[in-house]
Amino acid sequence: MGSEHQIAFFLRELAVRNTQRRVAAAKGLGKVGRREHAWVLAELAGDPVPQVREAAAIGLGRLGVPEAGEKVLPLLMGDMDPWVRRRAALAAIHLELRGDGIVRAFTKLLDDPEYHVRINALVGLTALGVPGDVSTLVSLLGDPDGAVWGRARSLIYDLRDDPAVKSEVIRTARHGDGAARVEALTLLPSRCTKRLVDSLLAGLRDPSPDVRIAVARRLSDVETPRIRDALAAALDAERSPAVAARLLGILEQPGDQRLIGPARRWLRDTVAGPAAARALGEVDNGAAVEHLRGVIADTAVPGPTRAAAAKAIGECGRWDAVWLLLPLLDDPDTDVRAGAVDGLGAAVYNGLRLWERWPVTRALVDRLTAEPSTAWRTGYALIGLPDALPDLRRLADSTEESEVRAAVLPLLVPEDLDGPGHGKYGAEEDVRRLVRGLDDPQEPVRYSAALALQQWLKVGFALPTDGDAPRDLDAPPGRDALHDRLVALSSDPSPRLRQAVAAVLQALADPGGPN
Repeated sequence: MGSEHQIAFFLRELAVRNTQRRVAAAKGLGKVGRREHAWVLAELAGDPVPQVREAAAIGLGRLGVPEAGEKVLPLLMGDMDPWVRRRAALAAIHLELRGDGIVRAFTKLLDDPEYHVRINALVGLTALGVPGDVSTLVSLLGDPDGAVWGRARSLIYDLRDDPAVKSEVIRTARHGDGAARVEALTLLPSRCTKRLVDSLLAGLRDPSPDVRIAVARRLSDVETPRIRDALAAALDAERSPAVAARLLGILEQPGDQRLIGPARRWLRDTVAGPAAARALGEVDNGAAVEHLRGVIADTAVPGPTRAAAAKAIGECGRWDAVWLLLPLLDDPDTDVRAGAVDGLGAAVYNGLRLWERWPVTRALVDRLTAEPSTAWRTGYALIGLPDALPDLRRLADSTEESEVRAAVLPLLVPEDLDGPGHGKYGAEEDVRRLVRGLDDPQEPVRYSAALALQQWLKVGFALPTDGDAPRDLDAPPGRDALHDRLVALSSDPSPRLRQAVAAVLQALADPGGPN
């Protein structure tokens, strides 16, 4: 059937009594009709059947004749039927209709009961670059549908320099309800915080936990005794674990003994417990550490809280920290084992006592092979522990676990060439391992090797020139040979590896420059 025959057929069908046939005809005419047929569809805006009015809106959007839709589509956007409103709004967007009537029509749809219609209203107003009704727009920051409040937030951000929009956002940040107030607080720049202080302090007693968290986050940027006292008082009165966790994180400060009581109260809570443990670690006095010792020994306490307590004990560095943490490496809870590793890593960073170094070294190296999936965390804990170098070199040469190889190679880099464990032979041997790692079949190992090579060059390791390079196959390659191997890796599929290789090439070309 040719297009002329189709058009004639659809025009005849529009006159029949059957609703489904009229609907199909209106949609079909929108596909194959000509410009003049847009006015035929516009006349259907007064059809008593909602499905036909909806089809007319669809057809008008398809035909693309703005003049035919500029009067009827705003009317259809106020239709009693939500599907008609939805399709009419879409058609107005497709036709890029403008003018006060269209703005008013989109504005009325901002608080439509149907969320698809609210989305279309926001899309239309965004295309027009206007807010519609400012108070309604900003209230949509609290809309339960993410697609609605996300688009509202984007439009408000685009119009942030509009005085009316800015004023309404500030009003909502001060006195708004629930989610709308939370989003308004995140939209305002930090320089506005001082203007909001009084309302933020009142917000610490807001019925909504989300609002209390948002205002506490805002107040955390204001370092004054008044604000700190208000946050501490709010923590004392708080009953929500999520809010308490946020307040504990904001208030944690070395030596602040006021935190001991509230932190102890929340220590065994599933949500706030980890924050309470971290806060006690910051207090770092005898009473606080005693509570942490009790937590790690109590298997009834949730794993994340025991893990946070273990890490805090390592950071405090008390005389028994290492001996408390080592047994936790065999704890049945995965989180606790990870917390023990982090705690031992903190102890290594702060400096182990002579008699602690070998037990910690042995335990962490054993964990590398016992739990390869967490090798990156264990490797991080081993940084700065030269006693582990012989075992790390052995693992780099022999382990079949790619996770372990990737974790070990960066540990073979000294902070300086004269550091412990890296004599001339040791340095050349480690660089050879890293160069070999560039050919590893696993991308994480190649990436670690490239990063470590860059660090070797950064601390001043000098590769021999190719003419001076030794004939020993186990010795580091000459500068030109390494350059060629790196160039070959420059086309590796991994973006991060290509970036790391480019950094090594730059360091190789300019050893005296920044790395």
